[in-house]
Amino acid sequence: MTIDTDNLLESILESISRIDYIHPGDIPNIDLYMDQVTTFMDEQLSSTKRHEDDKILTKTMINNYAKNNLLPPPSKKKYSKEHLLVLIFVYYFKNILSIKDIDTLLRPLTTKYFQTDNSFNLTSIYEEVCAMEKSQIDSVADEIKEKYHQSEKAFPEADAEDADYLQLFFFICSLSFDVYVKKLLIEKLVDQLPEPPKK
Repeated sequence: MTIDTDNLLESILESISRIDYIHPGDIPNIDLYMDQVTTFMDEQLSSTKRHEDDKILTKTMINNYAKNNLLPPPSKKKYSKEHLLVLIFVYYFKNILSIKDIDTLLRPLTTKYFQTDNSFNLTSIYEEVCAMEKSQIDSVADEIKEKYHQSEKAFPEADAEDADYLQLFFFICSLSFDVYVKKLLIEKLVDQLPEPPKK
């Protein structure tokens, strides 16, 4: 098995440097119908797709989120800017957390800060979280570089034809272990939150 790893690190770091978020100013201030929501999310988050035909959000997903109380119900079949902010959080969390954990995590936000007139609201929470994430990109890139360089030194006794695969496997395992540990930590933190009331 031969794996082209020559530009792997550069490609990964370039992808990381392009990570961005949906800016609140880009979210329409008018309420949207379901088709408009799915179109908007697909356009804004298309860079996060792994495959061209992957769906960011479908009508069924959104209906399920509302049915499972992750998303407050729409008003007259229309979704507000705050609905879209909640959907963005759900979109990212669903890759690592169960629906129940997402509900536990987001319910205080949707209960207290959803469509409130306070200056501290869902938009300001979203902006602060995104600014924090953006500020961490360089340190995440440095951590990935370190793991990559460790993988290059792994399996020095392997045959040349196997070394590329084994080193890539080592790199994937290193990244996976990091995700696994952080997922365990996130779940323990979510378990400290009060369970949302049953509806």
